[in-house]
Amino acid sequence: MVKNMLFNWKSWWWSLHKHNYLLVKLGVSILLLGFAFRLLFSQSTGFSEVSETPFLEKTENPVAPVSDGFGENTDQIPDKEECDLFTGDWIPNPAGPRYSNDSCKFIESHQNCMKNGRPDTRYLYWRWKPQDCGLPQLDPERFLEMMRNKTWALIGDSISRNHVQSLLCILSKVEEAVEVYHDEEYRSRRWNFPSYNFTVSVIWSPFLAKAAIFEDYNGVSTHEIELQIDKLDTNWTKLYQGLDYIVFSSGKWFFKSAIYYENNKILGCHYCPGKNLTELGFNFAYRKVLKNVFNFIVSSNHKGMIFYRTSTPDHFENGEWFNGGTCTRAEPVKEGEFELTELVKILRDIELKEFEKAAAKASEAGVKLKLFDVTPLSLLRPDGHPGPYRHFYPFSKDNKNAKLINDCLHWCLPGPIDSWNDLLTKMIVNG
Repeated sequence: MVKNMLFNWKSWWWSLHKHNYLLVKLGVSILLLGFAFRLLFSQSTGFSEVSETPFLEKTENPVAPVSDGFGENTDQIPDKEECDLFTGDWIPNPAGPRYSNDSCKFIESHQNCMKNGRPDTRYLYWRWKPQDCGLPQLDPERFLEMMRNKTWALIGDSISRNHVQSLLCILSKVEEAVEVYHDEEYRSRRWNFPSYNFTVSVIWSPFLAKAAIFEDYNGVSTHEIELQIDKLDTNWTKLYQGLDYIVFSSGKWFFKSAIYYENNKILGCHYCPGKNLTELGFNFAYRKVLKNVFNFIVSSNHKGMIFYRTSTPDHFENGEWFNGGTCTRAEPVKEGEFELTELVKILRDIELKEFEKAAAKASEAGVKLKLFDVTPLSLLRPDGHPGPYRHFYPFSKDNKNAKLINDCLHWCLPGPIDSWNDLLTKMIVNG
């Protein structure tokens, strides 16, 4: 076909040449312009794996222009209308992490896997890829510009703190945050990015409800937790209306031994042998508290954006943290290769059901409530935990007689939790 086209074009050209040389030159020029336009058009409609969005940075095809939401335009594949950001796979990322333990001062020692001597580094070279849409990495400069004069708070337990540290590490590539507040135990903290007047807080509230907790920083308890299941924690409720973006989470603390109060009277408990109290179970308390949290949110007339993060899985194998459980895998797994524990399945079932009921009411009330469902993608990363490397060089001669406790719940920094910030940013951009 191409041969015939060329032959016909050649005959036409010689015919014109006999009559009018100038006309031929004009015709050839028009023809060449047509071929050039056709070539350009075919390239501009090609498929790209990463979809650009405001203040997200492109991780592939760096020569292509980036649509940053500030007027520059570029061709891209539009996301599917109902793209599920939380269904996908972890794919290789040769570029590796965006920061290191040397470049970020916000990493706590027990999440500093590289400094603590973890020998394998494969866990650093993966990124989350949703099945039906792109997920570029958060661009810290654009993010900070978009967050100018805004306030963020992540409210929950130590996983929320882990998450905040990841965000601070990524943003510190542009400007290092300044701590402006901490409570007595450094559990609730606040940082500010002065050039942008952007504030990020972590608010310690592991139950989201009012609770008296009698345990130290290492988790050693002297008394059952006293949990007021009908009263929300004022540590976050008093700040709530002044926050532009909020990420709530809870869950695992409800497994702990606790006495439950309602209307200032003992209602029952969870795992309190010898107390002669009704065993109500952690699921009873979790459902009650989540209902109260969501009712508060739905009726709040809040104008910002609110996320509820689902419970994160642990990856203990061959036991639990207290009896020799470990997490020694070096790569992500595929769906179906690792199962949630039965206890986390119960938490997840409560979260999804209560959120579904609240989301419908929130939509009617004009409150932006979104599910930040990191459970499935986090389940695929048994390689991302500190394990024995929550301790400094745990297998050195100096520690050969020390009793090691593996951490298969929190995440190494840098590590898989960094992708949570990409997902949050994408959700904010999508509205």
